[in-house]
Amino acid sequence: MKKKLKSFIFSIGISLSVGIISALLTRKNMNIYEEVITPPLSPPSFLFPVVWTVLYILMGISAAMIHTDNLALKRQKDRTLFTYAASLFVNFLWSILFFNMRAFLFSFLWLLLLLYLIVSTILQYRKINQTAAYLQIPYAVWVTFAGYLNLGIWILNSYK
Repeated sequence: MKKKLKSFIFSIGISLSVGIISALLTRKNMNIYEEVITPPLSPPSFLFPVVWTVLYILMGISAAMIHTDNLALKRQKDRTLFTYAASLFVNFLWSILFFNMRAFLFSFLWLLLLLYLIVSTILQYRKINQTAAYLQIPYAVWVTFAGYLNLGIWILNSYK
């Protein structure tokens, strides 16, 4: 039980750390959201860190569920967790591309890669633990919505 708890704490810590480091690296450019024309349904900027914190926690919980599953083969868990780790890495870089580099179109294309990795993670998780897969669905939905916002920002500001 203690080993399982450590795995959950470590996994949640890893995912939250990705978000925290990303936020620290982009904090000077977060005002961009207030400077650009945003598409309809754009939420207020204070909502983003709240939503991302919840999502990172869910990601960490689901990854720990996969890691601590005793029925799955190690090779299957490793491959699945590698896909998840790749999505965390792509997620991390998106913030830098969007906020620091203001590469709106490239950021949107990068989000498509992220969405592919998230869906792949969900499908792989589902083979091991359905609950872990379900915990990734809000992440996929939010990244889809982020894609809408990102694309809208690129379209609305490309002729500015």
